Parts: sequence; C-alpha cells; structure tokens
Amino acid sequence: MTMSRALNRTEAVVERSDPASAARPASQADVAFFRQPLLPILTAVGVTVLVVLAISFARANGVVAALWGAGGLALGLWLRGGRGMAYDCGFAVLITAGVLTGEFLSGNGPTLALLFTVANLLEIVLAVVLTRRLVTGLNIDSVEGLARFLMVCALAPIPSALLSGAALDVMIGADPLTSLRTWWSAHALGFVVLGVFSLTLRRKHMKILRQPARLAEGVALSALIMGACYAIFSQLSLPYGFLLLPLLVLIAVRFRVVGVAWALMIVSVMAIGGTMAGHGPYHAFDADQRAMLGQLLVLLGYMPILMVAALLEERDRLTERAREGRLRAERASAAKSRLLANVAHEIKSPIGGVIGIGELWAGGHLGATTPNQVEMAQMLVKTARQVEALTHDLLDVARAEAGAVKVDLRPTDVTGVLEDVRRGLLLNPDAAALKIDVVAVGDHLVARADSQRLAQVVGNLANNAVKYGAAGGLVVLRACWNGDRVRIEIIDRGPGLSAEKQAQLFEPFNRLGLERSAIEGHGVGLTLAKRLVEMQGGEIGVISSPGQGAAFWVELPGA
Repeated sequence: MTMSRALNRTEAVVERSDPASAARPASQADVAFFRQPLLPILTAVGVTVLVVLAISFARANGVVAALWGAGGLALGLWLRGGRGMAYDCGFAVLITAGVLTGEFLSGNGPTLALLFTVANLLEIVLAVVLTRRLVTGLNIDSVEGLARFLMVCALAPIPSALLSGAALDVMIGADPLTSLRTWWSAHALGFVVLGVFSLTLRRKHMKILRQPARLAEGVALSALIMGACYAIFSQLSLPYGFLLLPLLVLIAVRFRVVGVAWALMIVSVMAIGGTMAGHGPYHAFDADQRAMLGQLLVLLGYMPILMVAALLEERDRLTERAREGRLRAERASAAKSRLLANVAHEIKSPIGGVIGIGELWAGGHLGATTPNQVEMAQMLVKTARQVEALTHDLLDVARAEAGAVKVDLRPTDVTGVLEDVRRGLLLNPDAAALKIDVVAVGDHLVARADSQRLAQVVGNLANNAVKYGAAGGLVVLRACWNGDRVRIEIIDRGPGLSAEKQAQLFEPFNRLGLERSAIEGHGVGLTLAKRLVEMQGGEIGVISSPGQGAAFWVELPGA
C-alpha cells in the first residue's frame, strides 16, 4: 500500500510539472495503463522469472547468460510507469528484490548473487537516466529517437560488464574478456528487444485483437517466424537463414516498430537458445563461441530491420501531418471564401444605391447643381463603380474556390475572342495612346474552353498590360499552337518583373508594392484568372525580366 500511495503522489507531480512527460506520444489511456500501482510488483516478478530462466539455461551450457531479458523488461516498464524520486526509489527497490530473488532461486551463492544484483541494478539505472536525458519524450518510433535509444542500450551495460568480468576472473578464474563480451552482448540485446517493445506498445496496437483479419495476419507472420527459426536453429539445422530477413521486412511493412520488436523477441530466444544448445549454423564451435556468434547474428543480422520500421513509422507520421495540414488549409480556404462571398454580397446593395444617387445628382435630377458638384458626383460614381468591380471579382473568386463556378467547355475560336477583347480595350481611355495588335500564328486556332470565361481571363490580362505596360506603347494579343494545345500570349513592353515578383504574382491582394501608386487595382484579378484557367484544364504563367516587358501566357487544350 505504501508503494501504491507513493506512485499516486508521483503521478500527480509528474502531470503538473514534467513537460517532457506531457510531450510523450502515448495517449492518456496508455499512460493510465502503464501507471497501474501493481505494475512495479508485476515487473519485479517478471524480472525474477527471467533471471532464473536465463541463468539456468546458461549454466546448463557452461557459459554466462547470452540473452538477458530481465534488464530490458525492467527498463521498458520503469520508463513507461512514471518518474519522480519516490517512484524511482520504490521501483529500484522492487527490481533489486526481483533480481536478487532470481539469483538465489537459480542457485547462486550470496557473493555472486549480490555481485550480479548490483551489476544489473547499475546498468538498469544508467539506461533509465540516459534514455530520459537523450530520447525526447521517450519517442523511439522515429529514426533519430530509435538511434539514440540503441546508443543508450550499447553504453549502459559497459560498466556492469567490466565489473562482472573482473569479478568472475578473481572468483572463479573465468576469462575476463570472454565474460565481458558475452555479458555486454546479452544485456545490450535484452535492452534493445524488450525495451523497444515496451516503449512502442500502445493501446492502439491492442485494438488489433478486435480485428479478426489483422489478428490473423499477425498470428500467421509470428507462426512463420517461429517456423523459420525452428528449421534453422533446432536439431534440423536447415540452411534457410535467409528466410528470416524478408519475413522481418514484411512485418516492418505491416506492423511497423512494435511488430518488428515482437518478432525480434521470438528470433532472439530461438536463435540464441538453439545456438547455445548446439544447433543451427554454428553447432561446430565451442559453447562460448556459439553464444557470441548467436548474439552477433541477432545484433548485426536482424536488428537493423528496426531502423527500417522506424523509417516507415516516421513516413506515416509525416503523411498524416501533411493530410491534416491539407485539411486545415482547405477548411481555412472555405471559411475565407464564405467570408469573401458574404462581404461582397453585403456590399453590392449599398454600392448600387450610391451609384444611382450619384448619377441622379450628376444629371441634375436632385436639383440645381454647380460644376464642382457635378464633378464630385462623377468622382463618387467612378469610385463606387471601382468598388462594384472589386465586389464582382471577390464574388467570382469565392465562387471559383468553392467550386460554384461552372464552365461550359466547347470548341472556341481563340482569334475571335482576342478580337473581341481588342475592341473592348480600344474603348478604354487609358489605351488611347497605345497600339494594340492581334497576331494569329497558324490556322484553326480552336481551343476547348468556355468562351465567356476565356474572354474574362484574356480581358483581365490585357487590361493589366494596358495599366502597367502603357509606357512601352504596344500591347500584342498573340495566339498559336503549342503541340496539341492553343497558347495565348498577352505581351507588353513595360518595365517587366523580377523573379521575386513573378513568384508572388498570383497571390490574392498582392499588388507587388504598387499599393500606393496611381495605378488602380485590388490584386485579385490574376488570382481569379488563374483559377478560371485551371477550371478549363489549362495553365497560366508569365515570362518576364526587368526592363524587358512581360508576356503573360495561357495554354488550353486544342479542339
């Protein structure tokens, strides 16, 4: 009960003050599951069982234990259970009791039992401290996080391996180098396999048990792994070691890191156990050498698949973030379009009233007017019509982005559209001093387009050429074939555009620094033109350089 109360107090402190814990990828349900008060006691029992099994099996083969799962189990559940001084001290006491009990149950004397218990506790505590410090949020589902954790697993057993190797040399005359090597490999392997599985297991993975198809797939792959390991590392000793790699890769693809960790636990137990028992590809070597070769086979041959699984897991997260970002952008765009449509709709009615009153005032229908009043009324009408044009553009942009604009695609005479636009430009007072030419290169310049929307696009581009390129004295409306597409170019001899400005051209409400100039505009025309061209299956762009004018082009499918 004392341990339970300490755990509960520690959890409350962690939730209030530990930002690293709050950043963990585990859900609240996962945290609750791994912070059950009985978990440390059950961990200690599991540690005891694993210690007895490892020592008994190793003793039967005359070597130091070649696979030490007790440390990995303690590490993973300690990290997942919580943190805080009270919790860590309580967990350390229980782990010490579990290891010491296992040592005594396996037949070790007091001296060896105490030595091995101290060595085990040292490496477990060191692994916990290093993991908390180096692995942000205990997230080992990423390539960087997994690489950091593997580094911890490699470093933590070194002091204990040195201590145990020296002590065994003094006490029983064992070769210190062999003892050190076997101890380090066994404990590093246990940290990796059981630690990765414990840290990556989530409640979402447990839901697989409720999905018959996924459960059957997992069971089948596990059975294949077991079958392959039995064929390779049992009395059969079949030369089919190559079968394990594709199976592990398949598990990485289907079940990611937690699946590979589970498979590696099976492989480690069967491969190292079978090798130490004198089976498999290394049966002709001595016991110490078999243990070492079995460990190296797992560490170097199969463990790298964990990085493949982590890479796939990271790709999944990036894909999910991209999808969520796209959905947020689409929702924001839809909200913006609704706002534009509502604002434009609310502006239309009062602007119409202002135009009507201004025209009545300018025409003298509201009483006698002076010349100054007529001029003011005309300016009022002109300004109101500019706002009305902006309102229509905003409505068109909102409708286009919302998909409410329909286009009627049919064979359209592009030369005729250019001539119509040219005639409209000639009525523009700003174009009085300009020469406006239409150039058609080739015959039958017919595009599959909506003639009304195409005229709107070309007219918009041509009006821009008149406004911004009037200093060049010439605007050319040109059409030609470009492969199976009709290309339309609106060319002026104005000041041109830099590469930086070209990159911002089609951004809404961006006038490229001309907001305070005398040239009228609102920065939505090109945005609308781009959307209308894309709706007709075409493309739009610009070719320009400073001082060389600009050539806006539109390409549409030919008909």
